[in-house]
Amino acid sequence: MNLGIGAAATASVAPAAPVSVEQEFPVANVYEIDPLRDSRWETLVNNHPQASVFHSTNWLRALQTTYGYDLLVVTTCPPDAVITNGLVFCRVKSWLTGRRFVSLPFSDHCEPLVNNLSELDDLLLHMKRYVDAGKWKYIEIRPTFCRPGSQTGLGRSITYSFHRLDLRKSTQELFRNFHKDCVQRKIRRAEREKLHYEEGTSETLLQKFYELLVITRRRQCLPPQPLSWFRRLVTAFGEDLKIRVATKDDLPVASILTLAHRKSMVYKYGCSDARFHRFGGVAFLFWNAIQQAKDKGYEEFEMGRSDSGNLGLISFKERWGTDGAQLNYWTYPHRPTAKVIARQRAILGQLVPLTPKFALKIASRVFYGHAG
Repeated sequence: MNLGIGAAATASVAPAAPVSVEQEFPVANVYEIDPLRDSRWETLVNNHPQASVFHSTNWLRALQTTYGYDLLVVTTCPPDAVITNGLVFCRVKSWLTGRRFVSLPFSDHCEPLVNNLSELDDLLLHMKRYVDAGKWKYIEIRPTFCRPGSQTGLGRSITYSFHRLDLRKSTQELFRNFHKDCVQRKIRRAEREKLHYEEGTSETLLQKFYELLVITRRRQCLPPQPLSWFRRLVTAFGEDLKIRVATKDDLPVASILTLAHRKSMVYKYGCSDARFHRFGGVAFLFWNAIQQAKDKGYEEFEMGRSDSGNLGLISFKERWGTDGAQLNYWTYPHRPTAKVIARQRAILGQLVPLTPKFALKIASRVFYGHAG
């Protein structure tokens, strides 16, 4: 619908009055739609070259049903027109962490689907008015390429590393590019150990994955995501989601969860039992996923984001022959997100190791709704 907050009519002002941002940079008419009710959004996602799995209605539906977030897309295209641009947000309403617009929670990245930077700035100038009115704490975007204009007031809040593997090579060439000791050797070790590979979306596989996830997140001093989140991802994505589990003598030792969208397979979650890392279970699962992606004609395998300070994880991803890039998040008003995250992790680092597993599972239902 048209909210009528396009460029305002010119008013008579004294010559010495300051010029507002809206007057200096007139904003185009901007419209708001619900991406799960307006079919034009899915059409845009299916056709825009920068659209990813995180724009998909499958992902958006899982976010809404799990955490109760309201969804919003802003576009300069009127209701009776084909949508050619759009920026999607979740309204996160938390008494603990504040009311904010995030594009998008729990998503590694979410590129604005625009045709030029002028369109992006128009959409951001529209959204910043919610903050300026005092009812919302901030807005956040997570683009892979776009950089908001200075007139929007958005500042870079945190930087991650992001890795992709180009699958447009032969399987043999992909394997040759893997680090000989840290990747190739582990894959061969897993084969010698006769690790068993399973994949699918059954409740049995989900439970194996989740138990390993709880172990891993506790090792990282973080609460696990709620089980309901993964159940709803399974429901939303169907065959485009795969839970992959490696077992040794019927004991789960590692698991990863992948999503598929258009020409990409996306590694989203991974977990393992540290007691069995020597068997190479994680490398074994990645290699199976990469081969499957290659066989199905996908052009890239996303390995996701890494904290800039997590040099071990960054090195792990580089050893697969990936292409790395910086991933910048932007907020208005500008806020040092890295410092906020560091404080949160310091607190969690003290609490999580002392919390029983069953209590962590319960706490996760509350924690992640605020953390988005």
